[in-house]
Amino acid sequence: MCGRFTLTADIADVMNTFSVDSKNYEYTPRYNIAPSQTISVITNYNGHRALEAYRWGLVPRWAKDIKIGFKMINARAETLKTKPAFRNLLSRNRVVIPADGFYEWKKMGDEKQPYRFQLKGQRIYGFAGLYDEWTDPNGDKLRSCTIITTQPNELVQNVHDRMPVILDNSSVNEWLDPDITKSEQVLRLLQPYPADSMVSYPVSRAVGNVRNTDASLIEEINLNSK
Repeated sequence: MCGRFTLTADIADVMNTFSVDSKNYEYTPRYNIAPSQTISVITNYNGHRALEAYRWGLVPRWAKDIKIGFKMINARAETLKTKPAFRNLLSRNRVVIPADGFYEWKKMGDEKQPYRFQLKGQRIYGFAGLYDEWTDPNGDKLRSCTIITTQPNELVQNVHDRMPVILDNSSVNEWLDPDITKSEQVLRLLQPYPADSMVSYPVSRAVGNVRNTDASLIEEINLNSK
């Protein structure tokens, strides 16, 4: 699964990386993004790319309660076409979720050690995501999203058995293309990112607490010093 990630880059770099035309909320760099929080997503309506704010944890339009979103922070690429919450979203409800790192925890004896994964060169990249719009009992609308996961590459598998789908530049363009509505055309994009293009390093266990949000969380620690 993907349960925590970072987006620490300057807003201008985010918008330039994804050729975003506009943003509709106050962006701030973040070092410990967690489920149920509001996150940045990139949408494409009629060729206009916008950086918007959606809730992380998909709440399907047919849901009776918002709490279902806690169970839908991730969607497995292998079962998207069969799960009721996701199968109807592939044709038009695709978004890209910008990030520059994600965390996974490795079991080490009785404890778990968090690692941060990045692309080489600390590049900004995009997760493949799906969204839906839910209306609460008061008539207020909520847009929420899920991050798609796939089998891990050789680097991630040393820590976890799943990894988020990371899209390269050409894949971002296809994923956001509103003219592509056949699921088969986009499902092929949901592959593990090449391990030789990524790096990882251990970070403080403080990242496990969602209340911790400062920049020290992304600093590499020396495991041998413990």
